Amino acid sequence: MKRVATALAALVLLTACSGSDEPTANDGPKATESTGAPASAATPTVAPDLNATQVVSALSGAGYECTTDVAYAICRMGAAAVWVLTGDHPRPPVVSVHALGPVDVAWAEISNSLARILELAHVNQGAEIAAWFEQQKSRPVAQQTFGDWQADYSAEVDTDEPGVHLTLTDKLCTTRCQAE
Repeated sequence: MKRVATALAALVLLTACSGSDEPTANDGPKATESTGAPASAATPTVAPDLNATQVVSALSGAGYECTTDVAYAICRMGAAAVWVLTGDHPRPPVVSVHALGPVDVAWAEISNSLARILELAHVNQGAEIAAWFEQQKSRPVAQQTFGDWQADYSAEVDTDEPGVHLTLTDKLCTTRCQAE
């Protein structure tokens, strides 16, 4: 009986020191918890801004092969290429995704990787942007604003290099916001 009590006391002590995420009466809300709102309306987690170098590092870490071309870092995986405008901004002023080829094929290439690209770049409206992109498949051009990002979509059909392009521009950027 004494062994059972000792084991139970050790288990209680171990559980108390385990760093459990369960709130106690004295705990305030956790960073991802909402205050005063119903559980179904919880505030989504906001990813911190990454600068261009950090975005390129995240893409490289995910298996993209990255090079530089004057003002952009270009990261490729498969037929999709992510262009990140470099500079010392708090976050990249331009994040652009391109795929060349027949529009249906190029669109699918971007569609298959867009949510992950936006997650790696810490674009907080990534899920909304990816869902919006899905609706653009049969359109030649479209534009939409998501928070501080402006999304521009285009499908090139009758050109020397057909393909699909999605460019996100940071609306908060005020200087050196485009490649020269």
